[in-house]
Amino acid sequence: MKTLRYIFTAMAALAAISCASFGNKEKKNDVGLTFETPQDDTPASVEVVVATTREVPQENVYATSVLPYAINNIAPQTGGRIQKINTEVGSYVYRGQILAEMDRLQLEQTKLQLRNDSTELSRIKSLYEKGGVAKSDLDAIELAYNVRRTTIKNLEENTVLRSPITGFVTARNYDRGDMYTMAQPLFTIQQVVPVKLLVGISESEYTLVKKGDKVSLTADALPGRTFTGSVSRLYPTIDAATHTFNAEVLVQNTDKALRPGMYARVTVTFGKRNSVVIPDKCIVKQEGSGQRFVYIVNGDDNTVSFVPVTLGRHIGDEYEIREGVPDGATVVIKGQVNLRDGKKVNVL
Repeated sequence: MKTLRYIFTAMAALAAISCASFGNKEKKNDVGLTFETPQDDTPASVEVVVATTREVPQENVYATSVLPYAINNIAPQTGGRIQKINTEVGSYVYRGQILAEMDRLQLEQTKLQLRNDSTELSRIKSLYEKGGVAKSDLDAIELAYNVRRTTIKNLEENTVLRSPITGFVTARNYDRGDMYTMAQPLFTIQQVVPVKLLVGISESEYTLVKKGDKVSLTADALPGRTFTGSVSRLYPTIDAATHTFNAEVLVQNTDKALRPGMYARVTVTFGKRNSVVIPDKCIVKQEGSGQRFVYIVNGDDNTVSFVPVTLGRHIGDEYEIREGVPDGATVVIKGQVNLRDGKKVNVL
């Protein structure tokens, strides 16, 4: 009987504690028991800024690689012995510069044949003028002479190999004395003044990019330098897999600093838009999600609302706000850690 009396007394005491703490915040004491504490309704002290609207450049950054403006593989039309090599990998060569010379035997033989054809043509012309040969005979020898001249021109181009462009020698696959077997080109020349870049831009921005638009770019290999270029060509189709289209960007590169293969980041501007802008310190990231929020002060009762926002560009220490914050709104910039939705605040 005495035991039952102790049990009822303990239960009554617990019930009294529970009723006294009804509506308060749950907490744990030092021994692990859960109890409620009153919520703190004291206004939190915060600092605020006013959201403003201004023109914000609309731009995106795209990763790509530097490409040569042109690539030429230098090789003769037929196989033959390489008599001379005049340049090496890494050399900067100019248009028309002699790179290599092939065996000249066939060229010299053809030149001798041309001299014979020239003599024969003069003789046939003299006979024709005197009525000694028919017009068809003269036409035949003239045709043979002209064909031989064309053959010599072709042989000269394939015996004395010249660079068709100005650029760097990026490959040499044979040595002097080798027999050219037509397996690989003798040289590869890449033009680097100017260079070009292919930028894959989202199809949603297809109508915003135009030929002649200016762009800026940086290269990881050249820290601290910014280059300018322009859109020289727009590819007419959209890639169905990536939903992007290629814009070809031309950079003059007069100092030859940019080299093919360099990793680059190209910034393309699509014009300007009036957007709300607030300091980046106003943004609160919700743990466990990628969502961003801000606290907006309600002027009627000095409480705050926890509002999700859609961010645009990050400009220095500010963010463009696409959705969530109206122009002129009062946004908390300092003191967010003590806030919750609906809490009263004291603006400092």
